[in-house]
Amino acid sequence: MSFDSKIKNILAKQNITLEDYSVLLAPEALRYIEPMAQKARDITLRHFGKSVLMYAPLYLSNYCVNTCPYCSFNARGKLKRKQLALDEVKAEAQAIASGGIRHILALTGDDDKTATLDYILSCVEILKKYFSAVGVEVYAMSCEGYRKLVNAGVDSLTIYQETYDKALYKHLHGEGPKKDYKFRFDAPERALRAGMRVVNIGALLGLSKNFRQDAFLTGKHAKCLQDKFLDAEISVSFPRMCAGVSNFKAAEITDAELVQMITAFRIFMPRAGITLSTRERAGFRDNVLGLGITKMSAGCETSVGGYSGKGGTGQFEMADKRSVAEIKKAMLKRGIQPVFKNWDIL
Repeated sequence: MSFDSKIKNILAKQNITLEDYSVLLAPEALRYIEPMAQKARDITLRHFGKSVLMYAPLYLSNYCVNTCPYCSFNARGKLKRKQLALDEVKAEAQAIASGGIRHILALTGDDDKTATLDYILSCVEILKKYFSAVGVEVYAMSCEGYRKLVNAGVDSLTIYQETYDKALYKHLHGEGPKKDYKFRFDAPERALRAGMRVVNIGALLGLSKNFRQDAFLTGKHAKCLQDKFLDAEISVSFPRMCAGVSNFKAAEITDAELVQMITAFRIFMPRAGITLSTRERAGFRDNVLGLGITKMSAGCETSVGGYSGKGGTGQFEMADKRSVAEIKKAMLKRGIQPVFKNWDIL
């Protein structure tokens, strides 16, 4: 069967296989980006309607003991280190909530001796007063650690594998707790076993020259989690490497290639969430809204203390610096309903 016939057969299916997903990610499939986008749009409309959940990240600490060369927070980075005091957490939360955001993602670097679990739990207690949903993007923990977060009111975990290429992973993560590939890979499952409601995974696209393989293995990982934890929400992110770290050369990924990955994943996993961050520029984010995106950050700061005007170096350089109100307006203009709050903890 020719490649063209194979693609057409896949796009005609109601449900596709892992092998079909790999075909949709092939370079040759870029010629079919329009029918892929149309199918992804139809699937998204059927499962999620015309709505996108809005959230904002809150950086609690940038202390880190890993030496990842692609991240400005790494232990050898020259940035000024800071961890928010609890009164500063409150001030940041108030600033974010004043813009209408009700879903927050709290982030730390990988340093459990500074940003301890007890510290994170104390921050969660504050954040619960201002937000209807609190998620975390922190260092990989044990099942017991995740259970404590869940019991404190945390409903979602974001944790990127960075790359699924084990040899490259080992090369990039030579020092610090992150060097344990398997412990990080198993973290989403430990969190789900601890009762986490939502888990968001992904690879940092561009770390590996074979970014299509990372996209494929992200999908495979997500499918395994969804099949094993039927009552949980599994989401993925497709973040591209962006400016801000001068000593790391990332593989270039075009807009069309990123759209291919987003639409292929939506066709492969119709019920999964897809998150798009402010790494991407405003025009691109607006144009792909209806193609599978279910969650989008808005009005963001990527430095510790950034919302109250006391931030330093951010983790990465944002391409979309619009306010929450501006992004809301852009969504409504395209017929997309921005959702600020979609559930309550009972």
